[in-house]
Amino acid sequence: MANFRVHIGVATAGGALVSLAGCQIGLWPPLDALPIIVLVTFGGILPDVDSDHSRSIRLIFSLLAVLAVAAGALLLQDYLSVGALLLACGGLYLLVRYGAGPIFARFTVHRGIWHSLLAGTLCALIASAISYQLLAQEAELAWFHGLALLFGALIHLVLDEMYSVDLEGARLKRSFGTALKFFDYHKPLNSLLMLLMAGALFPWLPPWSTLVSVLQRSATMLH
Repeated sequence: MANFRVHIGVATAGGALVSLAGCQIGLWPPLDALPIIVLVTFGGILPDVDSDHSRSIRLIFSLLAVLAVAAGALLLQDYLSVGALLLACGGLYLLVRYGAGPIFARFTVHRGIWHSLLAGTLCALIASAISYQLLAQEAELAWFHGLALLFGALIHLVLDEMYSVDLEGARLKRSFGTALKFFDYHKPLNSLLMLLMAGALFPWLPPWSTLVSVLQRSATMLH
């Protein structure tokens, strides 16, 4: 399988290309280009969140801890004093960075459900919901944020499958087919739970009509 450097390098390059192309055809202004690059890059390492001792899982939970602190500060700033807010945000960081990671690692298996299109879609929906609800971004841009994360995850899955092909030995490695899959075929209950989680996000998402418009406009401009 592709290593950490390959995943983050290719995802960053892909994010830069997508971001530049989006600016050129008018999908988003230059000021919104950097978040697109960051989200594609993050999506490019996200499937390895189920790899217990990888650099990816440490980086992912460090980033999630920062996001938790930012969200906590936004939600609690009107209810807590400065000192209490600092303590709460510090507690959130420690909880996510050093508490959630080991628990997550305990209940996940590498190349399991997180290496699937279903997981990528769920994370994309979460990104769009956060962008729209917490960060108060316009519906169109919020959908672009989710699509950027999904694109990065797809880059990761495709790379893993490409590295599962041994060109010199003209054979497929045992890992072939374990990355780019719709859901975890071996544990359908986990996939059902993830599907239910995606459904629960619907009330928090930007309007679906905006997503349809985004996809149509993007396809028209690309042609």
